[in-house]
Amino acid sequence: MDWQTPEDTIPSRIVTDADLQSLLGRPPATGAWRDGDPPANRRFANLGPLDLEFGGHLPHVRLAFETWGELSPARDNAVLITHALTGDSHARGDAGPGQPTAGWWERIVGPGLAVDTDRWFVVVPNMLGGCQGSTGPASFAPDGREWGARFPSVSVRDQVTAQALLADSLGIDSWAAVIGGSMGGMHALEWAVGRPERVERVAILASPPVTTADQIALNSVQLEAVRMDPAWNGGRYYDAGDGGGPHRGLALARRMALLQYRSPTELNDRFGRRWQSGIDPLADGGRFAISSYLDFHGNKFTRRFDANSYITLVEAMNSHDIGRGRGSVEEALARVTARALIVGIDSDRLFPVEGQRRIAAGIPTNIDGDEPTVISSEFGHDGFLIEFDVLSRHLDRIFAA
Repeated sequence: MDWQTPEDTIPSRIVTDADLQSLLGRPPATGAWRDGDPPANRRFANLGPLDLEFGGHLPHVRLAFETWGELSPARDNAVLITHALTGDSHARGDAGPGQPTAGWWERIVGPGLAVDTDRWFVVVPNMLGGCQGSTGPASFAPDGREWGARFPSVSVRDQVTAQALLADSLGIDSWAAVIGGSMGGMHALEWAVGRPERVERVAILASPPVTTADQIALNSVQLEAVRMDPAWNGGRYYDAGDGGGPHRGLALARRMALLQYRSPTELNDRFGRRWQSGIDPLADGGRFAISSYLDFHGNKFTRRFDANSYITLVEAMNSHDIGRGRGSVEEALARVTARALIVGIDSDRLFPVEGQRRIAAGIPTNIDGDEPTVISSEFGHDGFLIEFDVLSRHLDRIFAA
């Protein structure tokens, strides 16, 4: 659960007039990629029907995905990277028509990098329920209208099931590695526990073994912010014109979430009590710089995401409990046979290191024994999207064998 775009994950800074001008004009009713939009580098896999964990059914599932590198004749060099809550399949490459943001792991994935595309065939799918080409609420239901709020509940396990169907369609029986951060780390952990025979290595970055009550509470107020928007209309807003969708509620939810992605130290050090302009925020109606910063990124988010999809994916994240139906968290973790790397971030207030410690202690094949690798970073949860050099060194270790 993180910013997941290179423009957003750079160290926090004061919003400029040029930044504000870039968001002039009303946002679209949805920022989803829609059929008919330029595909950019997306590929599409039609995977057929899918019965869902909580009783729902999708008559047809499509995953959008991107790949880099070449699949070996033995099909034994495939690496799956699973993105976080608001990410997509575009881990590497420029922005352009049909692709509003540049690659979110540009300094991790590529020739000669930690995930070396000269060696590995890298697959990054947009998760089920997403809004960048995979089947989700903005997709058309069998009645010819968007699913909207009718989209059935999906779990992290359902999303991994869809990824497994994608692997089958590509002829990949086993992943050389599955790597994920934040919500993507939930997917990586689910792969290693639920399908251990299909995972040789796993890297779980800044992700917990279960979504806790504290985290669900934070999620619940974000979802209520979306649903309270007068333009929400029960999730039926796709025919609205620019400015007619629930962009205010979605932007507010995003601002709430951003406070969990960065550390208090970073925000205090970079913004302090500075004003956005020369107008006093306490006496003359001005604004603090941090307030303008949150508003800018909340508004920017509405131009690349869909409100229904946000609700669907946050609720999927709430479903995460690696021990559900498996006896306990520890019994589930004991199933892992993949060579494992567990990474936590010391300033992470969204998914604190205690969660990574529990994962590391429970996985018998963790390369660091009973402890996770803990990265020291001022950037909080988003450190796994910013601390490229140190993260690359640790990923090198898991690929060393």
